[in-house]
Amino acid sequence: MSGHSKWSTIKRKKGAVDAKRGQLFTRLAREITVAARTGIPDPDANVRLRLAVQRARTENMPKDNIDRAIQRAVGSDTGEQFDELYYEGYGPGGVAIMILAMTDNRNRTVGEVRAAFTRANGTLGETGSVNWMFDQVGVIAITVGDRDADELTLAAIDAGATDVSDEDEVVEVYTEPQDLHKVQEQLASAGYQIETSELIMKPTTIMSTEPEDAVKAIRLLEKLEDLDDVQTVYSNLDITDDVLAQVG
Repeated sequence: MSGHSKWSTIKRKKGAVDAKRGQLFTRLAREITVAARTGIPDPDANVRLRLAVQRARTENMPKDNIDRAIQRAVGSDTGEQFDELYYEGYGPGGVAIMILAMTDNRNRTVGEVRAAFTRANGTLGETGSVNWMFDQVGVIAITVGDRDADELTLAAIDAGATDVSDEDEVVEVYTEPQDLHKVQEQLASAGYQIETSELIMKPTTIMSTEPEDAVKAIRLLEKLEDLDDVQTVYSNLDITDDVLAQVG
């Protein structure tokens, strides 16, 4: 299983905790608002907004919250103006890290991100320092259930997927960014249960480190994800099964 897949596993385990403290809904609302501002505020005509709304519905976000987040973008509701920013840096063992943040205060956010890196003996880098190690791709997480995983793989490839990662009960289907919605629709029409569908930054290669550094790097990723202004975090860390067991 790829490093991204294992980091996704860790995040899924944390999902219930995020939801309890309201952090997940806050992030989803921000993504919906920014997506609506960067295009037409109509999910049927704005792919990014459609994906954001789908994710919110998957996470059982109330419809009123979704509608309110869209209304903020069109000016019928007052609220903060969020900037979408990427931060880049290196964690323990030289692991490359990319952070997507949405913030109404750049100084606050960069200070918090830098502090997290510093405490972990990492380094917050300049723009472009690590983004060349990542490609933007679409990823669809599907619960296999009683379906045959090999059949899902074939169906995904036939639909236009570029890669499939099969582990445990969740299969991750990768696509070109422009093909994400098409592949998702075909797999959903074939009866597969779509858990999430989103655009991510996937590392072109993964990096192995000493187990001690790998654990420290994962702790840094978790600290960064816990920051209020951070939407999501990506890394090229190769997470082994032993390390995954250590971090729970």
